[in-house]
Amino acid sequence: MASEHDEGGSGPVAAPQDGAAATAATPDPKTAAAIAAAEAAGPQNGETVRVDSWIWAVRLIKTRSLGATACRGGHVRVNGERVKPAYALRVGDEVRLRHEGRERVVVVKRLIRKRVGAPVAVQCYVDNSPPPPPREAVAPAGVRDRGAGRPTKRDRREMDRLRGLEGLSSSRRDAGSMP
Repeated sequence: MASEHDEGGSGPVAAPQDGAAATAATPDPKTAAAIAAAEAAGPQNGETVRVDSWIWAVRLIKTRSLGATACRGGHVRVNGERVKPAYALRVGDEVRLRHEGRERVVVVKRLIRKRVGAPVAVQCYVDNSPPPPPREAVAPAGVRDRGAGRPTKRDRREMDRLRGLEGLSSSRRDAGSMP
């Protein structure tokens, strides 16, 4: 009788664990619905997606044309090789993208063609990127009081000096004196 009770007791205990694992994979029903919609709109088995389209769809880059430009400029590498915008991406490929002074290293987990929300996009790749460089704590240079009027030439030179643009203002003066 004890063995029947143990078998009956272990069944209900196992069911919530399986349910908990399922909810851990997709915590939000809205996110789960968005993932399902993205997969339905995505490529079928064996099909591929263009690399410029994929990096745009998973929100690594703002526009698809910027993705294509990055590929043409050699800023996108797949499995260590420079690629063209139409390169066929597959699940498991490692994509390295240099954008805005930072290198992103991601491994493709899911192929999608349409741009999706950020919570869904994060589930389409594994991010192996190094941490971003720390931001420099710099006081804003050249902040003027409201109502102070336009800056004078002297004020502009001081603001340029504070920003570290002394050479730029002197090159403007040199350009103005040339015929």
